[in-house]
Amino acid sequence: MTPPVARAVDVLRSDGVLACPTEGVFGLSCLPGSKVALQRLLDIKQRDPAKGLILIAASAEQLSDWIAVSVDDIPETNPEHAITWIVPAAADVSELVRGEHSTIAVRVTSNPTASALCRAVDSPLTSTSANLAGQPTITDAAELHRVFASRVDYIVPGDCGPTSGPSSIIELESGKQLR
Repeated sequence: MTPPVARAVDVLRSDGVLACPTEGVFGLSCLPGSKVALQRLLDIKQRDPAKGLILIAASAEQLSDWIAVSVDDIPETNPEHAITWIVPAAADVSELVRGEHSTIAVRVTSNPTASALCRAVDSPLTSTSANLAGQPTITDAAELHRVFASRVDYIVPGDCGPTSGPSSIIELESGKQLR
C-alpha cells in the first residue's frame, strides 16, 4: 500500500472525510457506514441531505450490502464513459446515503486512485463532487487545495481520469438518463 493510500485508510477508519480524484472530477469521500463522517461530509459540502450521495466501489461485489438487486445486474465499467447507476437501495441503507429516495446511486470506478482506496478499506466510499453546494465542480488540484485543505482531513494525491466532467446518471430499470 502506498503511503498516500495508507494515510487515507487511517483517515477513513477514523470517521474522516477525504478529497480524492475520481474519473472526471475531484470528489469528497468517507466510509458510508460512518454516520459521523457522513454528517461531516454533508456539512462540509453544505449539501441538502435529501439529495443523497453516490457510492463508488472497486468492484460490483463491494456494493452487494448496499443494493437490493444482484451485483450481476450492475453493467460493467466503461473506462471511456463514467456511469452512475440508480438502483433500489438495500432496506437498511441510511438516509444520509440515499437521501429521501428508496434508491441509491452507485458506480464501479475506473479511476486507479479511487479504486485503490476502495480496495484498501474493502468498502465502497461515498463520492460527491468536491464543490460547495451550488458551485462548479473542481477538476484542478490547486483549486481543490484552496477550497478544501482546511475543511477535509486529507487530500489524496492523484489525477482525475480517465474521463472528464461528472459521470452520467442513469436509472438501471428504466434506462432513463438523469444527468
